Amino acid sequence: MQTGGFNLIALAVQPALSLAAILSIWWIARAMKLGGDNRIHDADHARALAEEAICGFDPVDVALDRARIGALVRSADGRVLLLRRHGSHFAARLLSSHAGIRLDRQFLTIATTDRRFGAITLDLGPQAQIWAASLRLLGASA
Repeated sequence: MQTGGFNLIALAVQPALSLAAILSIWWIARAMKLGGDNRIHDADHARALAEEAICGFDPVDVALDRARIGALVRSADGRVLLLRRHGSHFAARLLSSHAGIRLDRQFLTIATTDRRFGAITLDLGPQAQIWAASLRLLGASA
C-alpha cells in the first residue's frame, strides 16, 4: 500500500514540476529578450536600421509598412534600401532597378534579385503610388 501512495504523490507532483520548469524557461527567455514581436518602431528606427546596414547611407525619406514589418528608405544620393523583418532581426537590400516591383492599390510588392531575400508586400497606404512612380527611375541612369 505504501508503494501505491508513493505513485499517487509522484503523479501529482510531476505536472507541477513540469509547469515550474516551463515557467522558468519562459522567464529566462523573457529576461534575455529572446523572441517577441520585432517590428520597426518608427521612421527614426528605420533610418537607424538603414545606417547599420550600409555604412555612409544617409537616409532622407522613409515609407513604413503599416504592419511595421518592412520599410523603404531613400538616401540623399537617390539610392533606395528595402528593409524587411528576418526572424528576430532585419535584413536590407539595395534596390538597383524597378524590375520585380508591382503596385496593387496601396500595396507594393518588391522581389529582389536575391532569391534568399525573397519578395515582400508592403502596405504603404497612399504613399504606395508615389514610391512606385519613384522606383521606376531606378537603374535609368545606368
